Amino acid sequence: MTAIVIKRPQIRRRLCGVGVVATVLGTAFTTGAHATAAMVLSAETTQPIGHYELCQRLPSECRKLKSGNPLKLNQSIWSRIIDINSSVNAMIRPVTDAELWGKEEVWSYPTTAGDCEDYVLLKRKLLINAGVAEANLPITVVRQADGSGHAVLTIVTTQGDFVLDNLRGDVRLWSETGYTFLKRQDSAHSGRWIGIDDNRGGAVAALR
Repeated sequence: MTAIVIKRPQIRRRLCGVGVVATVLGTAFTTGAHATAAMVLSAETTQPIGHYELCQRLPSECRKLKSGNPLKLNQSIWSRIIDINSSVNAMIRPVTDAELWGKEEVWSYPTTAGDCEDYVLLKRKLLINAGVAEANLPITVVRQADGSGHAVLTIVTTQGDFVLDNLRGDVRLWSETGYTFLKRQDSAHSGRWIGIDDNRGGAVAALR
């Protein structure tokens, strides 16, 4: 097996609008170690209202996607994933949609500030520009331990489903995040959403 280890310097983690310092001593995965680490998907489910409204403004956000295989990870692309996650987390100031737009739920591409789904949109765009297939980058809705809704970016790979999160500086397997996973974009059509069988499911009112 081929071990790929990334060592990262001290980074700033954004948490509920407050910047805290976290030291990442190393992020690693071993090729072949996570062959069964993919989410179990169920049936088509409801589209988050914020994403629906984004698609009304930007129809290209909801379209049929080219099918393909999960991303095959190597040292170069893993480094790029880590860099994009940490750079966007550092670049965008966390604010709520109510503070930014005066509305509960607005999905948009951020420039200097944004909510969790805005971080996701920008990371997704940058990874697509870096050559990652759009079908392997589903926006994903989760429930946090306190019951609140949250959006993260999943990257579907041959080593499992990894998560990019504005609340963390590292990139980790979905099963190691501590979240309850509820639904994500369909890999065949970015305007459709699929439920996730996490056995801890439930509705997330904040991202309905």
